[in-house]
Order: sequence, then C-alpha cells, then structure tokens
Amino acid sequence: MGTLNKSAGSEAIAELPDDAVRSFIEGFHGDVLRPSDDEYDDAREIWNGMIDRYPALVARCVDVDDVATAVDFAREHDLPLAVRGGGHNAAGTAVCDGGLVVDLTEMNGVRVDPEAKTVRVDGGATLGDVDLETQRFGLATALGVVSETGVAGLTLNGGYGHLSREYGLALDNLLSVDIVTADGELRHASADENEALFWAIRGGGSNFGVVTALEYALHEVGPDVYALFVWFHGDDAAVAMDAFREWTETAPRDASALAFTAHVPDIAEFPEESWGEPAIAFLGSYRGDPDDAEDIFGSFRERATPITDLSGPMAYADLQSMLDEDYPDGLRYYWKSIFLEELTDDVIDLMTRYNESAPSALSTIDIWHLGDAVADVPQDATAFWHRDKPYMLNFEANWEDAADDDANVEWVREAFAEAQALSIASGRYGNFPGLNEDPAKLLYGENYDRLVDVKTKYDPDNLFRSNTNVPPRPTGA
Repeated sequence: MGTLNKSAGSEAIAELPDDAVRSFIEGFHGDVLRPSDDEYDDAREIWNGMIDRYPALVARCVDVDDVATAVDFAREHDLPLAVRGGGHNAAGTAVCDGGLVVDLTEMNGVRVDPEAKTVRVDGGATLGDVDLETQRFGLATALGVVSETGVAGLTLNGGYGHLSREYGLALDNLLSVDIVTADGELRHASADENEALFWAIRGGGSNFGVVTALEYALHEVGPDVYALFVWFHGDDAAVAMDAFREWTETAPRDASALAFTAHVPDIAEFPEESWGEPAIAFLGSYRGDPDDAEDIFGSFRERATPITDLSGPMAYADLQSMLDEDYPDGLRYYWKSIFLEELTDDVIDLMTRYNESAPSALSTIDIWHLGDAVADVPQDATAFWHRDKPYMLNFEANWEDAADDDANVEWVREAFAEAQALSIASGRYGNFPGLNEDPAKLLYGENYDRLVDVKTKYDPDNLFRSNTNVPPRPTGA
C-alpha cells in the first residue's frame, strides 16, 4: 500500500508544471516540501499512525498570505487539499494523497485580553497553547480534554470537554474567525459580519475554508480545580454506572464527569494484581468550592470499592493534559460516536461486553454526559445539530501494531452496529468520525440543507472536501 500511495504523491507533483511549482515555492514565505525532500516523510506523519498518505506538497504556512497562496495554487491546479492544525482528527483529514497540505503548525500564537475576557488564537494552536496563556490570568475557554489537540479542528466540529455543561461547546464560545475561503480571499466572520458563513463553520467542520484565527470568550476557571479520577473493577460496572446515571440527573453545571470502560494499565498507580483486568472508570472535575467536592462526587464511591482513586485538587492546566500520554502520536486509532437519548441498561451491558472482547487493552468505550449549556442553544442557532441529546457513546479502538488493524476496526464496527440499532441512538459527531465513511447528513440533521446553501456560495467546486464532506449543489440546480 505504501508504494502505491507514495507514487500518488510523486506522480501528482510530476504532472504539475515545473515553472508553476517553482513560482509557488519562491513566492511562499514558509517552507514547501516535496516528496524528494528530506523532511517530507516527517511532514506527512500525523497523530493517527494508521493514516499513511503521500501528498504532492506540504506547505508550511507562516502567515495568512501563505495560506491564501496555497489555497490559490490548489484551486488553480485542481489538487486535493487538506488542512493541518493539530493533525488530531481521528479520520486523518490533515493529510491527503496526491494533493496539497496547508500546514498551520507554525501559526500557533495566542493573545489574551484579560479585561475583555477574550483570547485570539491562530489556526495552528493546540489546546495546551491556549490553556498555558489563558491560565496566567485565571481564565479558560471551553475546549477538549487532550492538550495536544488542535484548537481549530476541535472547535469547527463541536468541541466537548470539562467545561461544556457550564459554558457550552467550544464553538459556542467562538466570537469570530478569520477564514481563507476557496477563492483565496480572507474573510472575517462573526455574528455581525458574514453571518451565514459564521453560522456554518460552527459545526460544519473545514468544509468552508482555512480558519487562520479564532476569537473566544473566556471564563474564570482555575488555577486549581477538583479532579475526579476513580477506577472500579469490571464486575462492579453495573452498580458503578447506576451511580453515574443517577448523578447525571442532578449534577450541578460546574461539575462534569464521563464514564469509560477500559483495562487497568500496567503502571504503579494501580495495584499490580489488577493490571490488565477489565474496569470501569470516571473522569471529571468540579470548579466550585473545594470543600464541597467530596459531597459532589461522593455517590461514585458509595456502591463499590475502587481499584484506585486518584481524585483530588489539581491545576486546571494539568487536568487538561492528564490524558496526553494515553493518546501519543503514532498510535493507531479508530473512533466512532453516536448520541443517546438516555443511558439504558442495554447500553451499559453493551459497554461491558465489548470491553471484555476488545482486541487491544488500550481501547475504551466512553459515555460523555452532555446537556445543560450545550442544550440551552437552539439546534438551528449553529450548524451543530445534536445538542438535545444528554449523552454521547464513543467507541475508541487504540492499538499499536498494523497487523491488528482489521481486528480493531471490526471490533468498533460490530459494537457500533449494535449501538446504532438501539431506538435511543442517533446521529454522529464530527470529531470522532471513524474514517468519514458515514453520510454527512447524520451529523447535521435538519441543518444539512442550509449548510449546502452556504457551501454552494463559498466553495462551489468543493475544494474543501477532505473532511466529512458537505457537497455543494450542482451547477444549475
């Protein structure tokens, strides 16, 4: 497979006019890498080690002019185009075969206005970049839970995290963006300017252009919070999940928790006799009075004896990065999600059974508790549709060896098919999209036709199509 894909990158650049490539490189402020360059193989690698693609060119942008130049070149030469921010989308949308990668990695500036409680973030910044700067002022915006994730991709597809139930999705905290659209023009989009485009990018992914800067609202968070991180034996999954289900019905907005089935890792924080056994765990946080934390999360510990309890006060920035080592660059990933109207016994049984049969001990099955601030926003206020669902079920296959690809992908697909058959399950989430094999309408619900209208206006030739794609209407339709 590698040889065929490599030839796709090499053949694509061979078909481009030499003078056009030379002119593009000479006029570019950053570096442009071709398949023959020494750094090319490193530049095409992304977080998901299962993705092995060979672009014709990797354009490492250092400013907005570079982004516009790269978009123009891809459009004029009919090249597939991919956008790399953090490169963490599980489907590998940050790189393409035989096309051009707009790499924003070096555009990672973060500028905080503590008086206005806003932050302006460049399109290549990660969550860790943002948290580092905003926490200097005791501020944060609602983002994800792995600090090495790119801010732009996370936000454009939704963005769940520890602050979601209190402050909404990452995209709900977005005040404006700068975006280079398919015609190579830089546009500013907000509630007052290019309103239709601003509506679409909040949930519509990278269908509409390259977002070079994002402005967010900030909230008073930290510097310390109370972190919930407690593990129970797999045999206690039913009673532990029963406690979680009851907790979600009355939990205060300034507290969060997600549940996941897993296998106990072989590390010193866990008793050696438990290593490798099936488990159920809970991860969350509480941002209120620390003296109340035990009362907030006490019910998690009342019905079963933990394997280990790592809960306690923690710096918010440390909470945001505590999962980083579980999701390293180069591990192989296949993730799919579906929304749930309720957390039933059938769901809990499914999680338990498939956790026990997982081909990889690194895999997990997660239940995200949603609702509250996310559900407060009307479903048609942004392109993100599935706000009304109180839970999201995510199947995470994480493994090391390429020889195990088929077994792990099949494990997710079998479990997902069983979940999808439940009457309480529907939709998809753009940040956990498998390999983008499912129809985009499953993400966007009744917002889909409106998205098509915006796509047709700003990208009529479907230049931006490497993600969960919303095609424009055919000419004359």
